[in-house]
Amino acid sequence: MSSYFRPNIDAMAGYVPGEQPKPGTRIIKLNTNENPYPPSPAAMDVLRNFDGEWLRRYPNPFANEFRQAISEVLQVPMDWIMAGNGSDEILNVIVRSCAEQQRKVVYPTPTYVLYRTLAEMQPAEVVEVPYGENNRLPIDELVAANGAVTFIASPNSPSGHVVSNQELRQLASQLTGVLLIDEAYVDFADSTALPLVQEFENVMISRTLSKGYSLAGLRLGFGIANPKLLSGLFKVKDSYNIDAIACAVGAAAMRDQPYLQQCIAQVKACRAQLTVDLKQLGFQVPDSQTNFLLARPPKGNAEAIYLALKERGILVRYFKQLGLDDKLRITVGTEEQNQILIEALLHLI
Repeated sequence: MSSYFRPNIDAMAGYVPGEQPKPGTRIIKLNTNENPYPPSPAAMDVLRNFDGEWLRRYPNPFANEFRQAISEVLQVPMDWIMAGNGSDEILNVIVRSCAEQQRKVVYPTPTYVLYRTLAEMQPAEVVEVPYGENNRLPIDELVAANGAVTFIASPNSPSGHVVSNQELRQLASQLTGVLLIDEAYVDFADSTALPLVQEFENVMISRTLSKGYSLAGLRLGFGIANPKLLSGLFKVKDSYNIDAIACAVGAAAMRDQPYLQQCIAQVKACRAQLTVDLKQLGFQVPDSQTNFLLARPPKGNAEAIYLALKERGILVRYFKQLGLDDKLRITVGTEEQNQILIEALLHLI
């Protein structure tokens, strides 16, 4: 029987998300980089008091209430902002708008594996360029690849490192295609590449409310770029891609910056202590500017530890791929969750 699908869909593996246990499961979930703290009380108030009339109607096609909140907080004109159903939709729209078989998708590795999945769906040729020593950005190689879209995650997953604005500026100035800087974890970092969108017409920043704002279940993100770049992307996005609830709740969360900063400070403090505790157990733990750590066990037996932790009701992320198969990516939990993890590891290493 012939396939129902395009050849590239039959050939691709597809993106594999981190394990999501069933609701009510007693487990410590440190595998998908969710924020361990609850969403903003202001956002929850909006959800509790949401007027059902707005469910009867179609939402604003551009999520203007949410875009207005972003504009106020980040001091960016509203017409430089595009709302997305999670920042993953922003990545998807960029690939669908700009890439095809003769127009490549390029990125340094290791990084977010969804970039490859989106390119394969298009389909578009993929060029993966390994990071240099100490996570040096391979600028010359990325430029030579001549991508229609070049993705740089900063802070990067799974390494947790930030690419400097100096390197990103050098890269942007030499690319002829779009440079998408994925700042999903920027709320936990010390710097942002946001100023580059005003310097370069071909640069776009994507962000999400899944991490810092504790709204992974809402599926809400946004991109910031020159309106000339956004004009083509708006043609490709869904007509009503952001629902009315997400728009209202996201706007409230965005405006509650004091609560965001309180949660970020807690995550950073727990990240610092978890780093110390893991190192005392013999793990190699590079500095991270995210809400997770990439840690190598003393014996490099990451898969065995991952499975043993899972049996104890603790989920962390294991990547069975070259360069990562001796490491674990561990989401920073609450102080209590992190301590339970450390106590479990004491019996496993």
